[in-house]
Amino acid sequence: MTIKDTPEEWEIRATETPFVGNKTSVRTDEVVMPDGAVVRRDYQVHPGSVGVLALDEEDRVLVIRQYRHPVRQKLWEIPAGLLDVPGENPLSAAQRELYEEAHVKAEDWRVLTDVYTTAGGCDEAVRVFLARNLSEADGERFAVEDEEIDLEYARVPVDELVRGVLAGELHNNCLVVGVFSLVAARAGGGLDALRPADAPWPARPFAS
Repeated sequence: MTIKDTPEEWEIRATETPFVGNKTSVRTDEVVMPDGAVVRRDYQVHPGSVGVLALDEEDRVLVIRQYRHPVRQKLWEIPAGLLDVPGENPLSAAQRELYEEAHVKAEDWRVLTDVYTTAGGCDEAVRVFLARNLSEADGERFAVEDEEIDLEYARVPVDELVRGVLAGELHNNCLVVGVFSLVAARAGGGLDALRPADAPWPARPFAS
């Protein structure tokens, strides 16, 4: 048996959208189960996101600390952001987020991993990129607002982030997934064997 996620869609008898927000919405579907029962499933509809694990020449990861209101914590995270435009190229979005949040650019981009953050209650798909050969971006820094006004920045060795995750001190999903995917890639075929930055992404198809 091949261990691989596969597309499938069960019959939907009815659907409604009881809430529409600025970036996301909530949908309720009446789904037919294998035994014929019809159940209601509520979930958040999300445009998708990108994250950037930016690795410098000293094997440090660029991280930012940001207040996250739903969990009432300041979390250390990797730069990340929404796919604001339907069909947006995720690499372009990742490059934009790295510039806007950290005023950094990168010359080498690879796909590190693709994940669904909370598949039982949200359709958000995230593509995490590995960015290397970092340098300061050109021009003025991006004008920040809201939570981003209070951002803190650091460059942290990979081993220290691994320790923090395993100690229960770091919780951001993109950071956790990105760091451990990096470690796994190094232990396997190496970073140069990662998928190219323009690799297909069936969860969020995009124009090349």
